[in-house]
Amino acid sequence: MAPADPEVRTSAGRIRGRVENGVAVFRGIPFAEPPVGALRFGAPEPAHPWDGVRDAVAYGPAAPQAAFPGAPSAPSEHTQSSEWLTLNVWTPDLGAKALPVMVWIHGGAYLFGSSADPGTDGGRFAAAGAVLVSCNYRLGVEGFAQIAGAPANRGLLDLVAALRWVTDNVAAFGGDPANVTVFGESAGAGVISALLAMPKARGLFRRAIAQSVPGTVFTTELASDITRAIADEAGVPATREALSAIAPIRLVGASMAITGHMRKFARWGAVRLTDTPFSPVVDGEVLPRAPWRALLSGAAREVELLTGHNRDEYQLFIAMSGRLGKITDEDTATVLASFAPAQDGAARYRKSYPHADAERLYELVFSDWLFRMPTLHLAQAHAASGGKTFLYELTAEAPSAPDVFRACHALDVPMLFGVWGQGIGALLTGEQPPAEFAAVGELMRSEWLRFAAYGDPGWPVYGTERRITRVYDLQPDVRPYPEEVSMHLWERHQFDALGLST
Repeated sequence: MAPADPEVRTSAGRIRGRVENGVAVFRGIPFAEPPVGALRFGAPEPAHPWDGVRDAVAYGPAAPQAAFPGAPSAPSEHTQSSEWLTLNVWTPDLGAKALPVMVWIHGGAYLFGSSADPGTDGGRFAAAGAVLVSCNYRLGVEGFAQIAGAPANRGLLDLVAALRWVTDNVAAFGGDPANVTVFGESAGAGVISALLAMPKARGLFRRAIAQSVPGTVFTTELASDITRAIADEAGVPATREALSAIAPIRLVGASMAITGHMRKFARWGAVRLTDTPFSPVVDGEVLPRAPWRALLSGAAREVELLTGHNRDEYQLFIAMSGRLGKITDEDTATVLASFAPAQDGAARYRKSYPHADAERLYELVFSDWLFRMPTLHLAQAHAASGGKTFLYELTAEAPSAPDVFRACHALDVPMLFGVWGQGIGALLTGEQPPAEFAAVGELMRSEWLRFAAYGDPGWPVYGTERRITRVYDLQPDVRPYPEEVSMHLWERHQFDALGLST
C-alpha cells in the first residue's frame, strides 16, 4: 500500500482507494447486500458492516447479463460474483465541504450494462469539481420481471438504496448531500423518469438529467405475461419459489431467447417490435403512475430537470442490426401501424414527411415513438406543472461514419465523458474524433456540470409557449425546438403504461 492511498470511513466501514490523475477514486463499494439466496427477488438490504479497511480499487461485478452484441462474452455463473450492488466514487477533494454530486445511471435496455464501462470513467467530471458516483443495479429478470410475491421494480429499488447511500456518505468524499443530480442515458434515463415519479425516491436528489428517455413502461398485466413466457422458456412455473431455484445466468439465457423472437407474441402489441422485454412496471406502489402522468400532476415539481434526445436516435439500431439499405415498405408499414399516434397517424406521417423513403420513415417513427417524443413530452409535462425545465437536442453526427450513424442513439455518452475509443465510443467516434466534435462534448460536459452546481446550464428554460432548446451541433445554438413536424404529429398523444393487446 502506498502511503498516499486515500481512506474514507463510510456507514459500513473504512475503505481505501487510490489517486489517479489527481483524483481520488474508490471502486466496488457495496451499498446493499448481494441479492441472492434468501434475498433473491427481494428489496435491497443495507450492506453488512465490515472490520478493518476494505480495498476499493476494483469495480464490482456486473449484474447477470448476456454479452452485449459485438462485445466479449459475459461472465458465466461460475466466474461472476454475486456482489452486484456496488458503486464507485471519484472526488477531486476529500476535504471539501459542499461539492456538487452527480450520480450516473447506466443504460442498456434494462438488460445490459454496468458502472465498470471504461467509457463512463468519472475522472473528467471530478477534475472539473464534482463528486461523481456511478452504480450498478439489477437487470432483466432479477431487476424488472413482474413476479408474484416479490416487490416490483427491484432495479429501481436498488437505485433508491444507492441514492440513500449517497445521502448518508457522500459528505465524507467532499460532496454535498443536499445537492445531488442524477443523470443517465437510454434505460438509465428511463430509470430516472421513474425515480421522478416514485414516492420512495422523493428528496434523494435535487436535479435530474435524462438523456434519450425511452417511452416504454409496462402495466402489471403485460409484465406478468412476459415473465410467464420467460419462465416457460426456462421450463419452470412463473413463481418466486421456482424462479429462485434457477441460476441467474439460466434466466438470462431464457430472457435472451424470448428477446430473439418477440414478434411472435402479438398480444404484447408494439413492445413485440422492440429489443427488450423489460421496462419499469406501473405496479401502483413502487411506481404508482407512468412518469408523464406523474410529472404533469406535479409529482416532481421541486426537482430541476434537464432532458433531451439525439436527432436520429434509431439509426444506431438499424446500423448495428445490419439492416441499412434493407428496410422494406412492408417494414415501414408495420411500424407506422404500431407506433404512429391516432387512427390516421400513418397517413399523417407520410404526408408530413413526403420526401422520406421507407428506411428514413422507419427510423423517424421508431425514433419518435421510442425516444424523441417521450423525452419531449416529459419536458412538457414537467414544465406544465411548474417545474424548472431545460431541453436539448444533439445534431452533431458520429465522426466515425456520419453517413451510417448520423446523430444516433448513445452518441452523447462518449461526448459527455470525453472517453474516446472505449465502449460505444469505439464504434461511433473512433480513437480520437476531430477537435471541433470533441469541443461540442466538452461544452456539453461543462453545461451538465453548471446545471448540477447551480440549476442553470446556461440557456433559457423550456416552456410550453417558448420551446427554447439547446442544439448541440458543430456550431452549437439555442433556438425553438427543431423537430416541430413530429411534435405536432404527437401533440395529442398521452404516453402511458403499455398493456396487453386485445
